[in-house]
Amino acid sequence: MTTLDPSELPAALIHVCKAIAAANGTAWLVGGSVRDMLLDIKPKDFDLEVYRIESEALQRVLNKLGRVEFVGRQFGVFKLWIADMEIDVALPRTEKKTAQGHRGFAIDSDPFLSPETASLRRDFTINALMLNPLTGDMLDFHGGYNDLTNNTLRHVSEAFNEDPLRPLRAMQFAARFKLRLDCGTAALCRKLITEAKSLPLSRIWSEWKKWSHAPHPSYGLQALIDSGWVDLYPELHALMDCPQNPRWHPEGDVWIHTLQCCDQAAAIALRNKLAFPAREQLVFAALCHDLGKPLSTSRNELGDIISPGHSEAGIKPTISLLHAIGAPTSLATYLAPLIREHIAHLSGEPTERAIRRLAHRLEPANIERWEMLVEADASGRDPSPPSRPALGWLKQAEKIHHHQQKAKPLLTGKTLLALGMAPGPAMGEVLRIAYNAQIDGDITDLPTAMAWAKAHLSRKNTQGVQSTIRNN
Repeated sequence: MTTLDPSELPAALIHVCKAIAAANGTAWLVGGSVRDMLLDIKPKDFDLEVYRIESEALQRVLNKLGRVEFVGRQFGVFKLWIADMEIDVALPRTEKKTAQGHRGFAIDSDPFLSPETASLRRDFTINALMLNPLTGDMLDFHGGYNDLTNNTLRHVSEAFNEDPLRPLRAMQFAARFKLRLDCGTAALCRKLITEAKSLPLSRIWSEWKKWSHAPHPSYGLQALIDSGWVDLYPELHALMDCPQNPRWHPEGDVWIHTLQCCDQAAAIALRNKLAFPAREQLVFAALCHDLGKPLSTSRNELGDIISPGHSEAGIKPTISLLHAIGAPTSLATYLAPLIREHIAHLSGEPTERAIRRLAHRLEPANIERWEMLVEADASGRDPSPPSRPALGWLKQAEKIHHHQQKAKPLLTGKTLLALGMAPGPAMGEVLRIAYNAQIDGDITDLPTAMAWAKAHLSRKNTQGVQSTIRNN
């Protein structure tokens, strides 16, 4: 038994553990919080597993401490709210697989199980560590501490292959903690591929979402390869061995480039302090930005590798991949223009007109997020140094206040009504033409918008009279 200093644990948690001890029970801190403490990460969630006290007696203890709900009757789980904290308090349990899928289990709660037996249901050794908050004693039955030290993600027992969600959990844990998948664990993951279809999309998305918030996304994608689960995503699998011109991509094929881009995107998100959902948008944009290359890559007459039209070609596989992982449709809507425009900076200089047009094409995304994607793309080419080739575009967009949104229309329906135009499809067409004139620089403020509208309506009226004369 080893020890871990529990002095930085919240006082409310210690108070709960002391109350349980006074009732002749023992509370162990389990799961990710122990792992995080070993990594010098401040835990966000606290889960207690309580031994040697029956469920009814435990509930009586908890009722005296704060608000309590029995949220998992099948699992023997209480949720306790105390001193602005939310703590999950559970009895030890065993699980037996009864059917395919993530939820096909029979649960048996037993407060008199041994901690070692109870730990066998955990997924990975790094999550099977147990800490006594009152003494600092730590239980490590499966070598989790050594695995954490050696950057290894390893299963606890053969029971691992009873839950088909675990390969995706492996993906996000690898990305969060820079871990390599143990070869035996990878073999168990491959056995679970046939059950992947039984997983609810909401659970699949939950793991991919955690992946996108991790500091090392490439490690998660490598775990996806090692587990064989990349085969479930043909859009990603197609990137492997898809060649690139070494003049522009010394790093290798599109898959290697994508891994580097995702890590760069994560670093850029951290640098810019991006929070939800901006971080997800950037990292998934990096993941998907070159999905069109396998569809468009060939060699020209000189033998050079080229990928004409890969930006536009990448939108369809992006939508397909995001659907397969259960992502919200709003994410695909946001990513599509970023992917379509991710090499727009190569088309010319960042004039005000070009900036306004780009901001318009990028909606609902914006130039600020687009420049981050361009940076991730340009920097994901190690051994070439990182770079920001679209920084000039961003600075110009900031000058004219279009870096976070497109230009707001200066001519509105209200203005046209005031000029005597009737509402209807014709008004919508005038507003569309006016907005194009605005982003071209012909309309710059409200007076020029009014002048443009009067001139346009005058021309329309004259054309209408002339048409009437001709018809007569």
